[in-house]
Amino acid sequence: IKMHQETISSESNSPLQLIREKELEISGRLLAAKRQADEIISDARKRASEIVANAEAQGGTGAKASADSIISKAQGEADQLRQAANVEAAEVAERVEKNTGAAARLVVDAVTSA
Repeated sequence: IKMHQETISSESNSPLQLIREKELEISGRLLAAKRQADEIISDARKRASEIVANAEAQGGTGAKASADSIISKAQGEADQLRQAANVEAAEVAERVEKNTGAAARLVVDAVTSA
């Protein structure tokens, strides 16, 4: 027992002292690794939030560009329809003008013959 007490109480490199030093060293390494892991996780979360923010900003920009493209296409189609309607209206007006004389004669003939 006395020898055991001397071994424990002495400041020499006893097996228990060596074990205790190794435990402290490993504990320090563990804390350093944990701190490094926490920093890596924190950096990853920051990068993830930046990526999400950029994606949302680009998504908004992309949605606006898509909406603008759809509106532009619809306006182009509306312009084409308007032009086609104007051409058709001009053709109808031309036919009416050509046939007005003949229609007037038919009405006059119908009234006078009755």
